[in-house]
Amino acid sequence: MSYKVCVYAICKNEIKHVDRWMASMKEADEIYVLDTGSDDGTPERLQALGAHVVRRTLIPWRFDDARNASLALVPQDADICVCTDLDEVFDSGWRFRLELFWAPDTTCARYRYVWNTLEDGTEGIVFMRNNIHTRENFVWKSPVHEHIEYTGDSPNEILLQGVCLRHYPDVSKSRAQYLPLLELSAAEEPDNDRNMHYLGREYFFAGLWDKCIATLTRHLEMPQAEWADERCASMRYIGRAYAEKGDFLQAELWTMRAVCEAPYLREPYIDAARVMYAQKNWDGVVFFITEALKINYRPDTYLYDPVSWSSLPYDLLSVAYYYTGRYYEALEASDKAVGLNKDDPRLVENNRLIRAKTENA
Repeated sequence: MSYKVCVYAICKNEIKHVDRWMASMKEADEIYVLDTGSDDGTPERLQALGAHVVRRTLIPWRFDDARNASLALVPQDADICVCTDLDEVFDSGWRFRLELFWAPDTTCARYRYVWNTLEDGTEGIVFMRNNIHTRENFVWKSPVHEHIEYTGDSPNEILLQGVCLRHYPDVSKSRAQYLPLLELSAAEEPDNDRNMHYLGREYFFAGLWDKCIATLTRHLEMPQAEWADERCASMRYIGRAYAEKGDFLQAELWTMRAVCEAPYLREPYIDAARVMYAQKNWDGVVFFITEALKINYRPDTYLYDPVSWSSLPYDLLSVAYYYTGRYYEALEASDKAVGLNKDDPRLVENNRLIRAKTENA
């Protein structure tokens, strides 16, 4: 069955993404963009490539207001609305698969979202998104980390197999607006556990250790905060904050709680090993890394931490083995670390030193 598919987006000063984004979105019937104040030629280039562009300055700025304003640009006769950003790209053929799985009673669709790609080309954080939906009965909520909500009576969400949207974030962009908007989100919805976790995490990113600890402790106390993976993440960030403060007793306690909260995840074991490493508790490092490496299932959630699946575990393990005199085990771990990251000169040099130690043992 054929549907009218419309892409909609918001943007500001994203000229370097325009051509790639338009090439990816051209599978849609129409493309609508709300430009919120570009001065680098972004709207002109979008229009030249066929997008419908409206310019509007939103004061005060909120991501949900901007998303809702961009959605309002989409005509009422659209069957399917697809929200993306200009630094995102669909794998080709997404329109075909969208129409293949969409049904007349479908309200929204979930698809695979790759938030970042690592330096070696492998996928980083991957989770499921549902920003494809019908024209009616949907509204964006939250000033930042906005999400779309269904306002109708009978939602019918489908899974789009084979559809993947890839994000190529611009790391040069400032996150300065995130913290005040997250504080606003928490003030508007004090009982929203999702926003509380995001706020505590943002305090950690900002180096506000005490606020991070207090906010994430509040998150863990909320009765609706039941998702073990997210609770584990809050405990991990609390542990990291205490470690930054130099309070390794509390750091140990919180990372142990994180392990107990979600023992099926690799990330808390890695955090525990890092706390042990900071204190030169080499046997502790060996124990927690060994337990971490037993876990081979990598969940597709935004809580996934790429470093837990990088060369880091083997790097920590090789150092711990080395300082406990287990040089052959250290070399084996070091070889694996270098195999995962051949371009790190420190890993290569460590490997050379450990190899020399085994030869002289």
